[in-house]
Amino acid sequence: MTKKKTSADKGLDFGILPSLAGYQLRLAQIAIFRDFAAALGEFDVTPGLFGVIVIIDANPGLKQSELARAAHLDRSTVVSVIDNLERRGLVERRPAENDRRSNALVLTPDGVALLKKLKRRVGEHEKRLVEHLSEEERVTLVRLLQKIFPEQRLTQSHT
Repeated sequence: MTKKKTSADKGLDFGILPSLAGYQLRLAQIAIFRDFAAALGEFDVTPGLFGVIVIIDANPGLKQSELARAAHLDRSTVVSVIDNLERRGLVERRPAENDRRSNALVLTPDGVALLKKLKRRVGEHEKRLVEHLSEEERVTLVRLLQKIFPEQRLTQSHT
């Protein structure tokens, strides 16, 4: 029985794609998301959801509208995400101190416990992500990525 030829076997020409930064970023994103899913799949947490949980933990009492801006999500998406986290018992909505029309978000004890596990797994994921880079290259990569469309990002100073 002969093996079916794949595109790779045929020497498929990708034209200019390999020389495009956007194409290389997309390939890296796909690989990163696959590894993230493999590492954290049992927790049913995506990279975006992990980011939301981290932001809430770092900013107890954060308003939903502030979370939307910080996570680059529209308000209706944030409502859906928070509904999901609330159903899972990970986040609690409380009336905001100075604005009873707004909700302040805090992690529940279960949310804090889950985040501790997630951080450990994400740390391992990050190590795999940069295992072929020196520390200097990792810092340079982060710095260079921060220069891509900086006007469309929130100010982030951590590397």
